[in-house]
Amino acid sequence: MTGAEPKVTLDLALEAGLTAEEYDRILSRLGREPTYAELGLFSALWSEHCAYKHSRVFLARLPQSGAHVLQGPGENAGAIDIGDGWAVVFKIESHNHPSFIEPFQGAATGVGGILRDIFTMGARPIAILDSLRFGELDQPKVPELVNGVVSGISWYGNCFGCPTVGGEIAFAPEYAGNPLVNVMCVGLVRADQIFRARAEGPGNPVFYVGNKTGRDGIHGATMASATFDEHAEERRPTVQVGDPFTEKLLLEACLEVMRTGAVVGIQDMGAAGLACCTSEMPARSGTGMDVELSRVPQRETGMTPYEILLSESQERMLLVAARGREEDVRRVFAKWELDAVEIGRVTEGGELTARLGGEIVARVPVDLLAEAPKYRKPTAEPSWLAERRAFDPLTLPEPGDYGAALVQLLGSPTIASKEWAFRQYDQQVGINTLVLPGSDAAVLRVKGTRRALAVSTDGNGRQVFLDPRRGAAMAVCEAARNVSCSGGEPRGITDCLNFGSPERPEILWQFAEAVEGIALACRALDLPVVGGNVSFYNETSGRAILPTPVIGVVGVLDDAGRRATQWFKGAGHRVALLGPDQVSLGGSEYLWARERRLAGALAPLDLETERRVQRAVRAAVSAGLVTAAHDCSEGGLAVALAEGCVTGRELIGCEATVPAVARADLVLFGEGPSRIVVAVETARAREFEALMAESAIPWRWVGTTGGERLVIRVGTEVLLDVGTAQLEQAWRTGFERHVA
Repeated sequence: MTGAEPKVTLDLALEAGLTAEEYDRILSRLGREPTYAELGLFSALWSEHCAYKHSRVFLARLPQSGAHVLQGPGENAGAIDIGDGWAVVFKIESHNHPSFIEPFQGAATGVGGILRDIFTMGARPIAILDSLRFGELDQPKVPELVNGVVSGISWYGNCFGCPTVGGEIAFAPEYAGNPLVNVMCVGLVRADQIFRARAEGPGNPVFYVGNKTGRDGIHGATMASATFDEHAEERRPTVQVGDPFTEKLLLEACLEVMRTGAVVGIQDMGAAGLACCTSEMPARSGTGMDVELSRVPQRETGMTPYEILLSESQERMLLVAARGREEDVRRVFAKWELDAVEIGRVTEGGELTARLGGEIVARVPVDLLAEAPKYRKPTAEPSWLAERRAFDPLTLPEPGDYGAALVQLLGSPTIASKEWAFRQYDQQVGINTLVLPGSDAAVLRVKGTRRALAVSTDGNGRQVFLDPRRGAAMAVCEAARNVSCSGGEPRGITDCLNFGSPERPEILWQFAEAVEGIALACRALDLPVVGGNVSFYNETSGRAILPTPVIGVVGVLDDAGRRATQWFKGAGHRVALLGPDQVSLGGSEYLWARERRLAGALAPLDLETERRVQRAVRAAVSAGLVTAAHDCSEGGLAVALAEGCVTGRELIGCEATVPAVARADLVLFGEGPSRIVVAVETARAREFEALMAESAIPWRWVGTTGGERLVIRVGTEVLLDVGTAQLEQAWRTGFERHVA
């Protein structure tokens, strides 16, 4: 069979995505030409998607350790100690390229992959969050993409039985050719029962478990490491096909076999499939692996070694068992009607040897496969950026009708209700969900304890586009602030860094600056980065996406009963704004909705103020002093107040007064960090004031809840007066009318 495979040449290596320099490095280290199967190994494992060739030098800046960290980057997922003997395991991944080519299966298999990353650690998944970016809804094919992606996420998560509890959906023309599908999963495991992707113990058997191998997904990793053009849909065969029912069986089988003590190490066959597991697992352990490919369960005939190694068929794992425990593994997987086939052994010597019918088709040092070249390519600030930042939005005329301006903002698809998507997701399977989608953060109980988890994702590509360092730091702050608004103490983050081609100096500059911003914010907020994903090459026909780091934060509530949501709970409650007054219309949703303009400078960010504001709101929630807490972000103060009025079970109005300033649209719709709207029962106002004095943060009372209208005054002048029913109508239909 191997004789029919093509002879490896430089041209073939270039076709496979390697550079001439990388091919020379392979020849030098091997001392010979690679076989075709070996070329496949290098093309996949040295792809940007697997190897992070352009990003590793920058990612080293991120803080990765902390008092609660049990597992940082480098494993299937990160793990944080949450107390009571429990750990939370979480990670975020992208499936951007596959979702553009085949939206339903691309998104579905993105969910499947992140679920496996969690349960390979020994954790049972309890929540999914999805962060999605699309082109504008009046652009061609965008509504179909939205429908396909949301359907794929809901189908896989619902069938598997894991609730989708949060996330975000935003729109900008730059995503039309490259939608972003970032999926985060959270799981729970006993802190002393975490499993890792290791191949320890020479002589230990290696098992292939789960679904059979087919030809779907071959070259998936290399496809995700290239830009698109008008022929992107021709890559449909590189998209995997998911089976959530098999994955549910695989989950139960894996967790059961782990309890037997027979498992030494386990890894998901995700990107690059069997090639990845058989090299990375021994590389982490200083061992090697010898596998017989003819033993791999296959659902198609005549598969070559190249295809078997690189297939990205779904719902498969590689498991290293303790020698002598082989029957325990087979028995458990047979119970769940899944394949569990011994395909090889852990070896000494540090080489991956792959055979077909006993004939060696690949023999490569695992450290060579696992250690791809690292590049530090040139970076350059874009020449157009200074002019964009210099634009002053206050040179534009004020709106003639502030009420109409607010209604327009609430109805913009990025701000409007995403209930159309949430309705398609099972939000409560597992009966852990205490706060459903639609508030700043989802809250999930930790059964058997008083604790709960608060989880949120956030990111703002427009802000990062205008100021990558500050914009990325703001994304960390906002995701953490969402968790703090619920009452949770942020414990760790996972990030999905979505950018264009790193081979363009201005894109790599954006990336480097964004990573630095994330690092600065994480250090200020004492938030370790325990895992994540880099997705480069998100561009089509030379047009890149907005630089979009998506930040996932997990926090802990010591008392699940002391939690807050964003909507007002009753009339007569006093409303306060915590945080500074400095805001900007630069990069704001208001500026885009009114003028279709992406320009201006961002508001200043003081990380010490951010830390204090978050600590203050957590203390207020924990003390039971606030009935609502809501991050003030897209759309500014006016949108935050309107959302407090209309996003709960009943409509509750509000009367607010803001300071008289030169421009009312700046104070109403300007955006800036470290700002939170809270509601306080009048009887608790004195206690709240005392707590704020201790917190040493800027804050002020701005209004009172009640009635059926949102009324905002500047000084004594009524600037905005809109019925809550009209606000709700705009908010509920702004997104759904485009896709339903």
